[in-house]
Amino acid sequence: MRHLLSIESLSPADMKQILSDTAVLKRERGHHPRQPLAGQIWAMIFSKASTRTRVSFEVGIRELGGQVIFLPASEIQLGRGEPIKDTARVLGRMVHGAVFRTFAQADVEEFARYANIPTINALTDEEHPCQILADVFTVQERLGPIPGKTVTFIGDGACNVVNSWVFAAAKLGFELRIAAPKKFQPSSDLLKRAGGRVSCTEDLLEASRGADVLYTDVWVSMGKEAESASRLEQLKGYQLNSTLLKLAKPHALVMHCLPAYRGKEIDEETFEAHAATIFDQAENRLHAQKAVLQWLVG
Repeated sequence: MRHLLSIESLSPADMKQILSDTAVLKRERGHHPRQPLAGQIWAMIFSKASTRTRVSFEVGIRELGGQVIFLPASEIQLGRGEPIKDTARVLGRMVHGAVFRTFAQADVEEFARYANIPTINALTDEEHPCQILADVFTVQERLGPIPGKTVTFIGDGACNVVNSWVFAAAKLGFELRIAAPKKFQPSSDLLKRAGGRVSCTEDLLEASRGADVLYTDVWVSMGKEAESASRLEQLKGYQLNSTLLKLAKPHALVMHCLPAYRGKEIDEETFEAHAATIFDQAENRLHAQKAVLQWLVG
């Protein structure tokens, strides 16, 4: 049985298959010849707030012929302390698949193990695999094959999005540069596990030089709100703006996984000048996740 729990556990061949299918599903939207989820009901269990992930999965499941039940963790027994393995064993007898958005990576993995139904990690504190699949697709859609390209991430380099980028770099053969204060760089253990051409630096100017993609994310991720003042102070110099863009390649993409806080991780002018790419990136969540769903059910 297939699951999508992390980029780390996804093979390069499966990543390439999902990315290839994404292009087809995007092109065929509205007239899919197949309905691979016909007759299926999927559960979406969310412990964290969501706009793009929730809407794209709900729409995607329905467009592939399935039905969906949205289950905020606070409104089911999981929110009152029921063990994940018990919730998993119940849902596994009633639904055909699950999309789980929560805090701990171990919780998603435990759910998949006990539910015995296809399970998708819709974001944990450690990885955001669906986001990175859509991002890689966006890069390839705009710039061609990603092997050999250079992606520069600027800002909080110790977040779930960066972790998934790190694993993707090794599997797909592109260079990843992470420009962040030392405290906000990925752990040496994670970098060693991933391998690939990944470098970390505090010099955001050098990291931006000659890049094909400049990418950023919020400085205060969900669950880090208590650290907000400290994070804003420590990261305030790591903003994606026109100064960095001038150092990148002329065709460089500016990407942001949203929501965006203008004046913090990116300035208003740069965001709006590249809004077409950023909102293509957001739309591509739908197409990439449909490809994931199709891949899971075979």
